[in-house]
Amino acid sequence: MDFKDIAKNVLRLEAKELLDAAELIDDEMNRAVELIASIKGKLIVTGVGKSGLIGAKIAATMASTGTSSFFIHPTEALHGDLGMIGKDDAVLAISYSGESEELIKILPHIKRFDIPLIAMARSKNSSLGRYGDVFLSINVSKEACPLDIAPTTSTTLTLAVGDALSVSLMKKKNFQKEDFASFHPGGSLGKKLFIKVKDLMHSDNLPIVSKESNLKDAIVVMSEGMLGNVLIEDDDRKLLAILSDGDLRRALMKDDFSMDAKAIDFATKNPKVLNGENILASDALSFVETHKIQLIAIIDENQKVAGVLHIHDLIQAGIK
Repeated sequence: MDFKDIAKNVLRLEAKELLDAAELIDDEMNRAVELIASIKGKLIVTGVGKSGLIGAKIAATMASTGTSSFFIHPTEALHGDLGMIGKDDAVLAISYSGESEELIKILPHIKRFDIPLIAMARSKNSSLGRYGDVFLSINVSKEACPLDIAPTTSTTLTLAVGDALSVSLMKKKNFQKEDFASFHPGGSLGKKLFIKVKDLMHSDNLPIVSKESNLKDAIVVMSEGMLGNVLIEDDDRKLLAILSDGDLRRALMKDDFSMDAKAIDFATKNPKVLNGENILASDALSFVETHKIQLIAIIDENQKVAGVLHIHDLIQAGIK
């Protein structure tokens, strides 16, 4: 038996059902989007079994894309959690058959409080479909299961319709990547959009010497600073040059090398800098990678050194 062919057939079948369903999307989707966008409260998602598992994922997607949402199991709702649904909320109920006993039992209570109900089921003529103010079809012609029993194609379609609803709501609310990042501050996008240079830069006890300092003094300061570099300033504390450990190694190879020579003679003059500490850390990383440098000085509005940022600081913070 070639399981590779079986797997291909499953994917083709499920893909075909998704494409067929896309052609059947109607104004009920518009109604669902407008209904959810208009509520002052939360979207409560509920379902049993596989539909419940898919419902939990839909609620999570909604919550992370700007629509306040959470999942409630119908059985728990019957035993007290129904009180979590408020008059300003709406309910998205999912049942492929539309007849799940636990789910159907809570529907009269939801309607009693005049809470809007979006039904996702195979048929609008099912019990769930008849209760719904809005009906979203999740009907499929065949499950991928060879017995046509286990929820496979139907759960894939349910998840996809949930994604379609979520994305439509994002468009409705003009939800941007900055908004997404605010819901995921610990994620890579959150770090990219929110962490700034000032959050990572070194600003205390910076390795700084004057333009008159010799190599011996500069090496001592470089060692104490533990950044592999020393900054050289003029009399007005403005940055003139940066002496790196690479510059120091190259200086050692010169015939006229002397520990008493001025450090600035071997340093990189007019080094690359960032103007302002409010620059995004992700932009700083792009800058150091473009210019192939390891340490960059941050200059304030007076052209004085406000801090320094090492590429290792960016990497350790997970900036990409």
